[in-house]
Amino acid sequence: MRRKDWEAAIQLLRKAEKLEPKMAGVRLNIGLVEYRRGNYSGAIAPFSSVLRDQPDSQQARYLLGLCQVFSKKYAEAIPVLGPLWPEKSGDVLYLYLLDIAAVESGQKDLDEKILKRMLEVGGGTAEFHLIMGKAYLNRDEVPEATSELERAAKLNPDLPFVHMNLGVAYMRAGADERAEAEFRRDVEIEPDLADTYGQLGALYFRMQKDEEAEKSYRQALARNGKMADAYFGLAKIYQKQQKPDQALKVIDTALRLAPDIQGGHFLRGRILTQLGRAKEAKVEFALAQKTMDTQLGNERKAREQNRVPNPELMQQP
Repeated sequence: MRRKDWEAAIQLLRKAEKLEPKMAGVRLNIGLVEYRRGNYSGAIAPFSSVLRDQPDSQQARYLLGLCQVFSKKYAEAIPVLGPLWPEKSGDVLYLYLLDIAAVESGQKDLDEKILKRMLEVGGGTAEFHLIMGKAYLNRDEVPEATSELERAAKLNPDLPFVHMNLGVAYMRAGADERAEAEFRRDVEIEPDLADTYGQLGALYFRMQKDEEAEKSYRQALARNGKMADAYFGLAKIYQKQQKPDQALKVIDTALRLAPDIQGGHFLRGRILTQLGRAKEAKVEFALAQKTMDTQLGNERKAREQNRVPNPELMQQP
């Protein structure tokens, strides 16, 4: 695990689990391996089993809630994370994680309670203003988010993640050049953060700079080969450039990694149309329409399209 050789680690831990199935520590480490290699849904079962055996384990509870949020099981995360409030309501990152679950599951009263608590405990630190800015971004309140993030950047210009989020805020406000400058500043601070390159790719595609967009998406995938949004971005570029064979390959990868990615089936239908495969395209367009019809309403769809990446929550716990 220290060498990040996850496959070898999981094989050894599975053998240990067979030898001693009642040892909670083995299952906790199985969950940690799945978490650290980005298999958040696969980490839920081992963390849940640890929590059943050890309901007072704050580590298992927090990591289970974290993985449920990353797996979009927002309503399930709230009763898991809620009992940590007495001990962790002074931790802004915990409050932010719980707020994501509250916002995404439509629990507005809890959202307001969390934001009020953030204001009480945050103080004037750069980290506090960063998290407040992200909370406002999740609510799509861009002016408020921009104000908080600018304060964070002023207090600590080298704070990790602040420039990426400020770039997202500027991009949503239509200030593309300012957004590009912030993303580039974040790359200087964190050259290995895949999310920043993914945001740059989206920005350049919007600016019709396809060559720069493709390069940025490739840089994102070099750092995180499972980033579905980057494959989706490449598929849009290749479809636009009339390269349907390349486009089909990458959209299939995106859908394999994230079957519910917004617009995935519609884009695949357009690509199949370019390839002259009209019957298959019709199936994809039907799937796209079905996905739209089964969404939880316009508010949820808007959040899906504007979701903010959360790399600060994915750091080693």
